[in-house]
Amino acid sequence: MAVQSSILSRTALALGATEPALRLLLSILIAYPLAFVHRYFLYGKKPMQQHIFFCVSGLLIGYFNYGNDILHALITVGSTYVILVICGGTLASVCLVFGFTMGYLLMGYYYTGTETYDIKWSMPQCVLTLRLIGLAYDLYDGQKPTEELSAEQKKMSLKSFPSFLEVAGHTFFPSSFLVGPQFPMQRYLNFVHGRHTVGGALPDSISHGLQRFGAGCFYLALFQLGTSFYPDNYLISESFDESTLVYKCFVLAVWGKVTLYKYISCWLISEGGCIITGITYSGNVPPDPNTEPKWDGCANVILSVFEGASRFGHFIASFNTNTNHWVAYYVYKRLKFLGNRFISQAVALLFLAIWHGFHSGYYVCFLLEFIVMVMEKDLEPKLINNRTVKKFLEDPKIVPFVWVILKLYTLVFMGYCLVPFALLSFAKWWQVYKSVYFIGHLFFGLWPLYGRFVKRFLSSIDVRD
Repeated sequence: MAVQSSILSRTALALGATEPALRLLLSILIAYPLAFVHRYFLYGKKPMQQHIFFCVSGLLIGYFNYGNDILHALITVGSTYVILVICGGTLASVCLVFGFTMGYLLMGYYYTGTETYDIKWSMPQCVLTLRLIGLAYDLYDGQKPTEELSAEQKKMSLKSFPSFLEVAGHTFFPSSFLVGPQFPMQRYLNFVHGRHTVGGALPDSISHGLQRFGAGCFYLALFQLGTSFYPDNYLISESFDESTLVYKCFVLAVWGKVTLYKYISCWLISEGGCIITGITYSGNVPPDPNTEPKWDGCANVILSVFEGASRFGHFIASFNTNTNHWVAYYVYKRLKFLGNRFISQAVALLFLAIWHGFHSGYYVCFLLEFIVMVMEKDLEPKLINNRTVKKFLEDPKIVPFVWVILKLYTLVFMGYCLVPFALLSFAKWWQVYKSVYFIGHLFFGLWPLYGRFVKRFLSSIDVRD
């Protein structure tokens, strides 16, 4: 292990990365040969063989990254299964699993956290936490009468209790154990039982998986290139602080996009491995066995929407989509009884912040997201339904200018909102915000004060026939 660590350390240093980051990248790549092994030797075989393969290979990947700390994942899975066996598919089991897994995760953050972004056993633990909470919810939904379930719940609920091997195989699935993507137990069971193909044939998914792999490598190269110019610590440098506000906004725009590329590259490469196995099957278009199948069932980013974003809503709809869907399904929609969507949204974002850890930067970032979305949802209908504004914005001579303004708006303020998420500690993100005069906080935070005048002005110029 010492020799291996020495080789990896030297390689990481030569690449300008850390050893944990290199191990993580290698682990994501190892999932590809494992996907091909399963595809050609285990696909369509007995489910138990597949569960064992996924469980063992996932745990070995975990051990390669975190050594004996992989025991934390095993303890969490084992304890969760005991809770589910004792309590069954009840609300009590949901509460206990939720409390135990989140508590264990937060304990991990407390004992291993530093002032920087850590690649430690708590990283796969946060993926595992959502997966196990989702399992408890799906079992709970499965005990309800069918007529009480929504269409989505009917699709994801579990009527029968899974075995420990099924839970372990789902949890440690090698292509998604470390960084996601998330997918429910029902998708995993459909996959291992061969329900994603016609006649037991191998899924025609290799080319789709390799395309996502290529896209992931491309974004990884962009990230490496971008960080060579604007690394995170540049934002707290004297050079940045002494620059003009216009230049600082330019840096935030470029830096923010590059920072997102780090996550996108990991998700795309991980998704490619999942696609090759065939677990990402999401039907045929149209629903006919003779038409082209879709393999986007585990997509975590919608590149066309992400790159074409002209408002924050586009980023939210296209970035980290699996986690966002998980929070919407298991948290936001479960709070419907509160009768207030803004409270439900605030609680969902608070959950996301807690799930990420204790650093103040997470809470500030998600608070800013909430404030931005409140403003956009308040202003956008007034613009869309205003005939005068709509006619002006659709003028061919104006369209290019509008596009540039919207791109600058999204890029600059997305970078602005990401500052605390990336820098984490109060001293760092406060220094950056102070350097740019808290422009984002003023622009979005004061909307309740100046927004009424903007809406009044828009109403005054709305000319109706």
